[in-house]
Amino acid sequence: MKLETLPPYTQPTVRSKRWRKPVAILIVVALAGGGWTVWHSKQAAPAQATAAAPAAKEKKDIFELSSGDIAAVDARSLAVSLPLSGSLAPLSSATIKSKVSGVVEATTLQEGMAVHAGQVLARIDQADLRARLQQQQAMLDEAQAKLAMATKNETNSQALLSQKYISQNAFDSTQNSVDLARASVKSAAAMVEIARIALNDGVIKAPIDGVISKRHVQAGEKLALDMPVYSIVNLSELTLEAQVPASEIPRVKVGQDVKFRVDGYAQRDFHGKVARINPATETGSRSMLVYIAVKNDDSALRAGMFAKGSIVTDRSTVAPIVPLAALRSDKNGQPIVYKVEGGKLLSQPVKLGLRNEDEGYAEVLEGLQQGAHVIVSRLDSLKPGTAVKLPSAPPPSAQAMNAEPAKG
Repeated sequence: MKLETLPPYTQPTVRSKRWRKPVAILIVVALAGGGWTVWHSKQAAPAQATAAAPAAKEKKDIFELSSGDIAAVDARSLAVSLPLSGSLAPLSSATIKSKVSGVVEATTLQEGMAVHAGQVLARIDQADLRARLQQQQAMLDEAQAKLAMATKNETNSQALLSQKYISQNAFDSTQNSVDLARASVKSAAAMVEIARIALNDGVIKAPIDGVISKRHVQAGEKLALDMPVYSIVNLSELTLEAQVPASEIPRVKVGQDVKFRVDGYAQRDFHGKVARINPATETGSRSMLVYIAVKNDDSALRAGMFAKGSIVTDRSTVAPIVPLAALRSDKNGQPIVYKVEGGKLLSQPVKLGLRNEDEGYAEVLEGLQQGAHVIVSRLDSLKPGTAVKLPSAPPPSAQAMNAEPAKG
């Protein structure tokens, strides 16, 4: 029988339970803190909501304006204009006609070429003219010879009369012959001068500075008396002949400024001044012609061009101007504008001067200063006292809005 040796007996280790109490205390404290936090959050939420409500309401009551709702008041001179239209005509022009008949030897210039006063335009065959001059000169020489003979006879007759060899009647007859011879000399001299002028007229010259607009003859053609040879226009200064209704004539004065445009120069403004006003209305209409002097130093304008523009009939001094779209009326019918000042909308009475319906502006004599912001849109919901906010982008000024040329 085998005896087995058993391991020694070991008594089980008994763990201490003292740690459980502190852990339980920590758990209780954590639960209590969490509960307090939840309760505090529930109590603070209504308070925050109550505090945020007025702020949200205040933000909601502020009306935010766009850049198209307002305009900045600018200051400049405002002009009142009267529309007009008409055609351009040269201030001076000439149609040169032949003063003598003959065959054209040469024409040196063509249409569109510039000429100066005194410049030769054409030459006529002068052979016949020279022959006529020589003939008249011979007749003058003959008349002068007869005058010399008559004068010599008068001297002899005077001596005979003093010696009683001839009668008084005979002497008077001799003296009369002298007078007739002297008259013949004057007549012959005049005919010579006429022939000399005709010879000079065979060379046709320009009477004015300008540009050839029409050549009526060619070399080799035969000219008759008073037949046109060339037409010349002077484009250095033109006249705009515009029709204005008779009812508007009292507004038009000599010296007023005129601005106009013509086809082909759509982006260029031309200027002139009222020079004359026709005292009678045009036949078949109730309009009167107004003549406007236009300088054309660069020769951009041409005769016959159609022009459309306006006469400045009145002009203000430099003052604030307000868009007509910003004008309203109060209960008494007086003009007011809605002005933005201090973040609020104010009703501002204004006193107006000149109005330009074409540009859409009015002169402000009292009530507004340059830089003020006014409402130009019809926002019926806005009332004086409403809190408003200006846009971040600067509003357009009257000068900027007027940058484009006025129509009409």
